[in-house]
Amino acid sequence: MTRPLHLHPDRLFPADKLTRDIARRLYESVKDLPIISPHGHTDPAWFADNQPFGNPAQLLIKPDHYVFRMLYSQGIPLERLGIPSRDGTPVEDDPRAIWQLFADNYHLFRGTPSRIWLDSVFHDVFELDVALDSTTAGYYYEAIDSCLKKEEFLPRALFERFRIEVIATTESPLDDLRHHQKIKESGWSGGVITAFRPDPVLDPDYESFTDNLDRLAEITGEDTGNYTGYLAALRNRREFFKGMGATSTDHGHPTATTANLDRSEAEALFNRVRKGNASAEDAELFRGQMLTEMARMSLEDGLVMQIHPGSVRNHNPLIFERYGRDKGADIPSRTDYVHALRPLLEAVGNEPDLTVILFTLDETSYSRELAPLAGHYPALKLGPAWWFHDSPEGMRRFREQVTETAGFYNTVGFNDDTRAFLSIPARHDVARRMDCTWLAQLVAEHRLAEDEAFELAHDLSYALAKRAYKL
Repeated sequence: MTRPLHLHPDRLFPADKLTRDIARRLYESVKDLPIISPHGHTDPAWFADNQPFGNPAQLLIKPDHYVFRMLYSQGIPLERLGIPSRDGTPVEDDPRAIWQLFADNYHLFRGTPSRIWLDSVFHDVFELDVALDSTTAGYYYEAIDSCLKKEEFLPRALFERFRIEVIATTESPLDDLRHHQKIKESGWSGGVITAFRPDPVLDPDYESFTDNLDRLAEITGEDTGNYTGYLAALRNRREFFKGMGATSTDHGHPTATTANLDRSEAEALFNRVRKGNASAEDAELFRGQMLTEMARMSLEDGLVMQIHPGSVRNHNPLIFERYGRDKGADIPSRTDYVHALRPLLEAVGNEPDLTVILFTLDETSYSRELAPLAGHYPALKLGPAWWFHDSPEGMRRFREQVTETAGFYNTVGFNDDTRAFLSIPARHDVARRMDCTWLAQLVAEHRLAEDEAFELAHDLSYALAKRAYKL
């Protein structure tokens, strides 16, 4: 029997009436604010070319590792989902078959944030009013496919419909940013900017690292065979990205390790790394040294620095070898921040003109390490609940454990950090609902005045992100 698809207006709000009524009032004041999306992974080509999205499977399944990691965990091979292989493994190329398989297993997402986001996309973006399951898969596919052929579902039209004020994509320093240049030259007023992600030329464990440094030399005209030239090349690319609209850098290192070596030690370390002779310890030390160098450069050029540590990338070697990066096999790990960040913070942590936004996948560190650090160092701010914790309960835990020590204003609002473009409004809506719920609880317990809660709701939904990322 077909079930209706209904989004309850009080979803995620408290069960008790007093607190729920306060949350409703707060939410009404922020639900229609523009979206600030200062960190994400949407494809700038979408907005540069403004061509129709291909089909429902290509748009909603293939780019979203939240979706296919769940299906893979239940024994569904990625090739059946049409995920492109790099080793020649044949993959399913019928989008209808992929969609049917997804619908047959949609029950696996019950209780997950993916279910919230997807149902919101189906209901709000495509105006579907029946639930997705095996029996409605064909109806869903036809309805969504038909919508995607319409002008109002082109990327720029959706960008404007979603009330996105600005969105930052994330590119390698080796990227020529041609799509961003095309957007600028098109005259379209949509706020699409880039962010500088230098991991391919900072991490000795990154595939083709030495080739990447050679390419960096070609692009910049600097000699990346020596440390001085290498740093000059990085400054060159940062300036190029900044000229193309970037306001931030992003660093996805496996740990939060930082270092502050003297010049001769740093040069000797770089020489070992450049020649491909680096040990595992050298690679970790080099990544740490480069985080501190990047922080110094941010102090010079004003780019906001983001550090996203604590993910064991590509944990499943079979998946990495067959399909490559970002295929749902990244796993959180325990992370030390107090000692790991100390060299960087000793060097630049007391600088009020520097902003270093720190994220974590290790929730045990919220109240023990991160909130006290951000509650002291002027340069340090805390990014929102991230990745595996980008969920209603993850957002609640973040506020509960961080606010007492760091307050609200040492955090930076919300960012969606997603490749799934159509889910961006849903993700921001969840964050706004959860923040309003948290504020309503403080008001109900007489820990916060309601007029202050309204100001905070606006700041958490909009102003803090805009301010922190210099947008």
